[in-house]
Amino acid sequence: MQHEAPSTGAEEALEVWIDQDLCTGDGICAQYAPEVFELDIDGLAYVKSADDELLQETGATTPVPLTLLQDVVDSAKECPGDCIHVRRVRDRIEVYGPDAE
Repeated sequence: MQHEAPSTGAEEALEVWIDQDLCTGDGICAQYAPEVFELDIDGLAYVKSADDELLQETGATTPVPLTLLQDVVDSAKECPGDCIHVRRVRDRIEVYGPDAE
C-alpha cells in the first residue's frame, strides 16, 4: 500500500525517472502525462525532456512541471510495474513511487 507523500511546496523542484527493467509497457503513464512519458519502439516507457526529446539513457530524469504534477503522480500510482520514481531534485528523496517513504 502506498502512502501519500508529504505535500511539496510549489517551489520544490521534482524530477521523474523510469526503471525500464520493471516497465511492463502498458502505457498508462503516457496516457496520463503524454508531455512527460512516451513508449518507444522497444515497447518500454521513457521520460521526455522539456523539448520533447525521448531520454533513453538508463536512469535519465526529467523535471516534473508543476502543471503536470498530479498527472505524473497518478501515473506512478497506477503503474502496474511500479517503475516510475518521482523525487526531489535538491536531496534526491523519492516522494512518489515504489521507494517513497
